[in-house]
Amino acid sequence: MSGKILVTGGLGFIGSHTVVALQQQGYDVVIIDNLSNSSIDVLAGITRITEKTPEFEKLDLRDKSSVKDFFEKYTDIAGVIHFAASKAVGESVQNPLLYYENNLASLIYLLQELSKKEQANFIFSSSCTVYGQADELPIKEESPVKKAESPYGNTKQIGEEIIVDTCKVAEGLKAISLRYFNPIGAHESAEIGELPLGTPQNLVPFITQTAIGKREQLSVFGNDYPTEDGTCIRDYIHVMDLAEAHVAALTRLLENKEAPKYEVFNLGTGKGSSVLEVVNSFERATGEKLNYKIAPRREGDVIAAYADTTKANEVLGWKAETDLDTSLASAWKWEVKVKEAEAAES
Repeated sequence: MSGKILVTGGLGFIGSHTVVALQQQGYDVVIIDNLSNSSIDVLAGITRITEKTPEFEKLDLRDKSSVKDFFEKYTDIAGVIHFAASKAVGESVQNPLLYYENNLASLIYLLQELSKKEQANFIFSSSCTVYGQADELPIKEESPVKKAESPYGNTKQIGEEIIVDTCKVAEGLKAISLRYFNPIGAHESAEIGELPLGTPQNLVPFITQTAIGKREQLSVFGNDYPTEDGTCIRDYIHVMDLAEAHVAALTRLLENKEAPKYEVFNLGTGKGSSVLEVVNSFERATGEKLNYKIAPRREGDVIAAYADTTKANEVLGWKAETDLDTSLASAWKWEVKVKEAEAAES
C-alpha cells in the first residue's frame, strides 16, 4: 500500500502489539508517543519480533503546533490508529482536568489535521465503559450509552461524539471506533507486554505481580454480586487478537469504498469470565499458587460486562482465537521476563 500508518501511543500495551500486527501485514508504521506511560525499550522489542524498526517521533499530542508540524513532515499518512490517552479510572476521578486535556485535546488536534486531507482514515481506541452497567447481556453495539461512571469513561463517550460530528462535515474522513472489553496477555515471544507504571489498575497484571512476589496479595473486590461465584464478570481478550482486529478495521477503511463514514465495533471474546475463574485459570495455566483475599466491593464496578461480537465477526471478518489459559500463560511468561531483566540491571 502507498502511505504510512500513524499509531499514536504506539509504545503502550495495545499500541505496541498493534504495531507488530501491522508490520507483519506489510504496513509502514510511524509511532508517536510522549513516553509518559511507556518505555523507549518497547521499540527494540517490536524490532526483534518483526525484524523492522518503525519510525518514531517523540511528541506530545497536546501541543497543537507539534501535531501540525508532524503532518507537514509526513504528508503520506494513509491511516491513523489513535491509542494515546490516559486510562486509569481512579486517577481520572482524582484529576479530571488532566484526563479531559490529555484525552480530548489530542483527539481534536489530530482530527483538525485529518480534516484538511482529501482522504483520511481514523481508528479510535474506545472502551466498553461507555455502556456502563448494560441492561442486557451480551452487549451489542446498539446498547444504550450510559452516563459515564468516571471522567475517563466520559472522555471515551465525548471522544466518539467529537468523531461523529467531525465525520459529518469533513468530506474525506472515515472513522471506526473500537470498543474494547478487557485486553490481557502478551506477545508469545515475551518481547513486549503490559508494563503498568506504579500499582496496576487491571486484574491480570496484579495477578502476575502477586504471583512473582512484587505484590503481597491480590484483593478480589466483592464476592456477593449476583453471579455464579459472587465475583464480577468481564470479557478478557488476548492483546494480539485485539491487535489483529485493528488491522481488519484499517483494511476495511482503506479498501471498502462503500463502508459508512462512521462505524462502531465491540471487540471481545463474547464470553464472560468471573474474577475467581481468572484466578483459577491462571493457577491452572502456570502451576503458580496465588495469594488472594476477598475484599469489600469497589465503587464504580459493574456486575458483568461481555460483548456480543457478531458485528465484528461478520463485518470485519475477525474473531478472537485465544483462550483464557493461553492468554494468562503469556502474561506470566512476560512477567517472568520483566523480572529477569530487572535482576540483570541491578
